[in-house]
Amino acid sequence: MIICRTKADMRENVRNWKQVGQTVGLVPTMGYLHEGHLALVRMAIQKADRVVASIFVNPTQFGPNEDLATYPRDEKQDLGLLAAEGVDAVFLPSEEEMYGAGGGTHVDVPDLSGILQGALRPGHFRGVSTVVTKLFNIVAPDIAVFGEKDYQQLTLIRQMVRDLDMPLEIVGHPTVRESDGLAMSSRNVRLSEDHRSEAVMLNRALDRAQEFAKTGPAIAELEAVVMSRLAQAPSAEVKSVDIRDAVTLGELQGALDRPAVVLLAVRFGPVLLIDQRVIAPVT
Repeated sequence: MIICRTKADMRENVRNWKQVGQTVGLVPTMGYLHEGHLALVRMAIQKADRVVASIFVNPTQFGPNEDLATYPRDEKQDLGLLAAEGVDAVFLPSEEEMYGAGGGTHVDVPDLSGILQGALRPGHFRGVSTVVTKLFNIVAPDIAVFGEKDYQQLTLIRQMVRDLDMPLEIVGHPTVRESDGLAMSSRNVRLSEDHRSEAVMLNRALDRAQEFAKTGPAIAELEAVVMSRLAQAPSAEVKSVDIRDAVTLGELQGALDRPAVVLLAVRFGPVLLIDQRVIAPVT
């Protein structure tokens, strides 16, 4: 497995692969890898001849009061996991290598970056879309794989790729969960024992929404059902419960009459967890 710490090195390796007709898949990560990340890697291996995983904790997507300094990191462990999966190369740039001394140019998808999680975390999605664009320009992948847990991020990246005519396919992978249903996240290790036991309520709330959706309820009724289930976690601080069009993330009103996505953002102590589920009425 090749470890590339500079953009020039990464580009040279990709150039060599493409000169012999090989396709390239990219799995962007911020490291501290778990089974959810490795599932993305395995999907990329199925779809491309060569696979690159990037590890970069991107400072521009963290707000001033967010957990950049405490975000978990373990480079040695990450590299061991990626090597075991058969990844061909890992792009491991420093912040200086990635952004240099300037960093004055940004990529934004305004229709999607300021709503939902973007309203809770101003500037977050501008940071995401900018760094993902840079990764696409450096690695030049034919496909890139992202998890559906970050549903708004996946939707935003798909629109960005369409709008800017980027020559690659964006592939979404279903959310990978722990045995008790909690969505896998690098932040889970920061949950206290009590918060960890309560956090499973996110998945249970989504299960209830999925079942209730079969009756074709009003959107407001669905929201109430989800909030009621989340209330069973005493320490949960519900930041947002949103039910949006599953394709556009547009607002929905009246009865549920099309596929929708339930988006949750819930804080347990210092840890903000997100989760999602696409639901639909029975037709």
